[in-house]
Amino acid sequence: MTKVLYIEDNDDNVYMLKMRLELLSDFEVLAAEDGQKGCEMAATEQPDIILMDLELPVVDGWEAARRLRENPQTRDIPIIALSAHALAGERQKAIAAGCDEFDTKPIEFERLVATLRRVLAARE
Repeated sequence: MTKVLYIEDNDDNVYMLKMRLELLSDFEVLAAEDGQKGCEMAATEQPDIILMDLELPVVDGWEAARRLRENPQTRDIPIIALSAHALAGERQKAIAAGCDEFDTKPIEFERLVATLRRVLAARE
């Protein structure tokens, strides 16, 4: 079972993605509603992978990714950044902040699952 930490402040997005991933039977989804809680949960729960919205309250996704990379407990957990801003340069900024991959919102489920599996496979 792959443990996914989804850091997202929109309850509808969390509900939809959690439900759809868990229907696949090989994902367990935990959720945090802001970057601060996400960093704390990553350290305590040790997820296999993190899905991180970049536009978050308290601590944004960019800063949360940097904090996760600086913490020895969480630095090796892959992070997939999610953003509604598909602007040129967003992907590079996300990778520079410590994210392993970048995907756009609204989430295209099949593509996201393929990205999750690819990033996880690269870590094995």
